[in-house]
Amino acid sequence: MRRVPRRGRRPGGSHLIGHRRYPICITTSMTVSIFWFRRDLRLSDNTGLHHALNSNNPVVPVFVFDTLILHQLDNKTDRRVEFIHTAITHLQQQLIALGSTLEIYHGSPIAMFHQLLNKYTIARVFTNNDYEPYALERDEAIAALLHSKGIPFNSYKDQLIFEKNEIIKDDGRPYTVYTPYSKKWKATLSDSHLQSYPITNHFLRQHPLPIPSLKDIGFTGTGAPFPSSQPDKELIKNYDKTRDFPAMAGTSRLGVHLRFGTISIRELVRETLPLNTTFVNELIWREFYFMILWQFPHVGKGKAFKPEYDLIQWRNNEEEFERWCQGETGYPIVDAGMREMNATGFMHNRVRMMTASFLTKHLLIDWRWGEAYFASKLLDYELANNNGGWQWAAGSGCDAAPYFRIFNPTLQTKRFDPQLEYIKKWVPELNELSYPQPIVPHEQARERCLKAYKKALDRS
Repeated sequence: MRRVPRRGRRPGGSHLIGHRRYPICITTSMTVSIFWFRRDLRLSDNTGLHHALNSNNPVVPVFVFDTLILHQLDNKTDRRVEFIHTAITHLQQQLIALGSTLEIYHGSPIAMFHQLLNKYTIARVFTNNDYEPYALERDEAIAALLHSKGIPFNSYKDQLIFEKNEIIKDDGRPYTVYTPYSKKWKATLSDSHLQSYPITNHFLRQHPLPIPSLKDIGFTGTGAPFPSSQPDKELIKNYDKTRDFPAMAGTSRLGVHLRFGTISIRELVRETLPLNTTFVNELIWREFYFMILWQFPHVGKGKAFKPEYDLIQWRNNEEEFERWCQGETGYPIVDAGMREMNATGFMHNRVRMMTASFLTKHLLIDWRWGEAYFASKLLDYELANNNGGWQWAAGSGCDAAPYFRIFNPTLQTKRFDPQLEYIKKWVPELNELSYPQPIVPHEQARERCLKAYKKALDRS
């Protein structure tokens, strides 16, 4: 039996870490505040940074390339590491222009803070909230270390408009269905939730310190461009008309910037709220899944949101899983999506739903296998949304639709890629003998799926 691919910690929300540091620390008795960059790689409209700069002490900005995450990445050309390195380089340039510098470490967060405690007299540490299981454990350990030294650890909401218990039912229970959650989200939203957090130049003045190269931390770059961080307002105005067609440039590609905080969610909502309701609804979906991860932490630990779905007897055929991974299923729309992701780190959201449904429903392969594969490939990988999307496809998540929703790839193609433009781009051998026959007939797969799901649910 194939083991489920590693669900280890991925680059992002937290950070990247080894046992080598940059730069060499020089002990000083100066009292400072520390701002720890994580999923907020920008100076502008940064909540925790704003509060740090308005404290009574000069601020030392720090970042750690976290080896507890990096060492789990098998692909040493991982584009997410390159993206973070690019963002850190830009941050450093901005800080140097302000007469300061970013202190960058390569090791564990605990090791970094021991070094900082030896270098500075620290009044407070500031950062922004993260919600993933590893991040919560990491922050608890750092807070405990600082508490033992009498140092406050201040963390703020920054990557979401609403977090944790801020959007709940009138009876105090969390929402488990998107539509009523989104209505409450919109009814609660006010101008105060979208206010900016300006920065002042209260950074500690220091000479520039070196940034480790990608090679120094064990990776290499491709040099390929990343999506722009600037929202395309014309695209967003037409988002509801273009977003479902993978052959069109109809989506924003802002996911990676939201993931690593190179744009502000408050600024993005302010700009897009008047432009397109459908686009804003997608941002609310993002917050909905963050809320689910927070309220129901078992979903981030490999469990189905609906426990009865853990009783499904998956086929977990390794050969079929590999064909799905490589885009060789004989279903062109599925294969095109997988090849696009393998080549670029991006997959259109409509196609993500099709490929996920195909793996779980047509092939009866555990959604956790697909979740882990996407986590290893997607540039905009986000635990909360990746998990939510996969459980939605598998029927095991917080979705009102019953388990017998099974996408028909042929009908999906006719509706969303009728001229086969997207498919022909990624499956050029479509009409050649070398292209494989369908791995399983649709009707046979559908019948097999319904029986397996019904059997599992009847046992619960």
